[in-house]
Parts: sequence; structure tokens; C-alpha cells
Amino acid sequence: MPAGDLGKRVAVAGVGIPAAVAVVYAGGWVLGVVLALVAAGAALELYRMSAREGARPFAAPGAVLAAGFVLLSVVYPTPREAAPALWAVVLVATLLLGAAAIWARGVEGLPLEAVAVTLFGAVLTGGTLAYALFLRGMAVPTLMYAEAGGGAGASALLPRPWAGAALVFFPITLTWVNDAAAYFAGRAWGRRKLIPAVSPGKTVVGGVAGFVATVIAGAIWAAFVLQAWQKVPFPPLAGAIGGALLSAAAQVGDLVESLFKREAGVKDSGALLPGHGGLFDRFDALLFTIPVAYWYIRAALPLLGGAAWR
Repeated sequence: MPAGDLGKRVAVAGVGIPAAVAVVYAGGWVLGVVLALVAAGAALELYRMSAREGARPFAAPGAVLAAGFVLLSVVYPTPREAAPALWAVVLVATLLLGAAAIWARGVEGLPLEAVAVTLFGAVLTGGTLAYALFLRGMAVPTLMYAEAGGGAGASALLPRPWAGAALVFFPITLTWVNDAAAYFAGRAWGRRKLIPAVSPGKTVVGGVAGFVATVIAGAIWAAFVLQAWQKVPFPPLAGAIGGALLSAAAQVGDLVESLFKREAGVKDSGALLPGHGGLFDRFDALLFTIPVAYWYIRAALPLLGGAAWR
């Protein structure tokens, strides 16, 4: 990466990080609207890439669908509550897009690709970012609740703003750590390419460095942010295991986007963010790590905190 691009990345991060903290802490419709716009923008970038190879997805409906997935998660703040509405939306969208393809694409307009790419792009962007809202609204136990066994008289199991924000930033921070460690270690010592046909810049050393750094960062985040600060019963070992899972998810997410870009013959998905490319470039790994983080934490916390879950 040229020094100029690195400087642009730092400048964007300097503005973006405080804004992200404020938006995530606010939660609710503030977070939902911001992520809905991100999902819609990333979906449009994906549709533009697919169009370079001849596909003609329904870009505007797909972007609306991606945003709708995120906004539904504001109204229905858990996957269990959201599932009926989300499945209904997917089913209706599938039927409508299939019907629209008859007249809007026809036999010669690659109708199967049009419908498939439209739905895939919406789910990949909006369906995954919806999990940031699920994480933000997660009702987490406190250490006092865990020590009381979650029984009568124990502290209520309720959403807490900073605890929810800390859970959202768990995958975000670990994804950044993975990317940074992989990039700098790969540039310094990387020789053997990881999967050169998909991503020529990624190296085996970078992948290992990203994995190790993310495991360590997960343990630190669990110990000092979740456990010490927010009193969430999430010990360093649980954080380290989460770090391992999230590093793997982040690297797969990076490779998936690289695969799509290689097919489309583009370097970046867009040019919205100086030094970062497009929204899809910036959020590619997070599309994988945020849902993985939710389900890992959702599975681990009841075991660690002894809490009953909705």
C-alpha cells in the first residue's frame, strides 16, 4: 500500500472511529439507519461489480431489501423475533423478483443471474449487518447476576448501553486487529502467498500473524473491557476462543470479496472512502465476523453466566 493511501486510511479512521462509537452507543434507530445506508451502498457496489460480467441484478430493489433487513432488526431486536418477518420478506422478494424478471430481463437477459445476485447481495450486506443490532440489544448478565446463579433476587437481565456497545465493538476491533497485523507482518516478512489466484497480496505469514494477534486481542478485550469494565462474565479464555473464530471469519470474508473483485476485474468495489475503496471493501470482513460474534457470544454467555435467555 502506498504511503499516501496509508495516510488517507488513518485520516478516515480518525473521523470514523469517534463517529462509530457515538452511533453504536446510541443504538436503536440511529444505528439502524446508519447501517441500513451502509448495507444499501455495499449492495449497490456488489451489483455494479456483477454487472461487469454481464449480470443485470435489480439494483434499486436489492438495495432497498438490504436496508430493510437492517431496519427490521431495529423493530425485532432478536433473531428469534425477527425470523418470521425476515423470512416473509425474503419469500415475497423472491416471488416478486422472479415475476419481474419475466418482463424486465426475459430469456436473453440472464434472468436467473439477475434474481440470484439481487437476493444474494441483499442478504450478504443487510442480512449480516442486522446482527450488529442484535448484538447491541443483547441482554447480558452481570458478574453479580452470574454469582447469584441467575435466580430470584439476582440482578435483572437487561440490555445495557455500554455493554451492548462493547459487544458490537468486539468483532469490529478484532477485525481491525486481524487486518492490521496481517498487513504489516505480511509486508515485513511475508514471502509465500496464501491464495495467489484469489488475493495476490495476502501471505501465509500475514494470515498467521493476524490469527495470533486477534486471539491475544480477544483475550484482552474480554478481560479489560467486558469483564473488568462492564462486569460481563466473559473471561479471557472465552475472548481468545472468540478471537480465533473471528480471525478465521475475517480472513474468509476478505478472500470472498477478493474473489468477487477478481472476477469483476476491479481493484476496489468503489471509491467512496479515500484510501479504503468502497463500502464493500471496508465492511467485507465485518459481514462475516459480526454474525459469527453474535452466535458465539449468544452460545457462550449462558454457559459462563448461568443466565436464562429469550
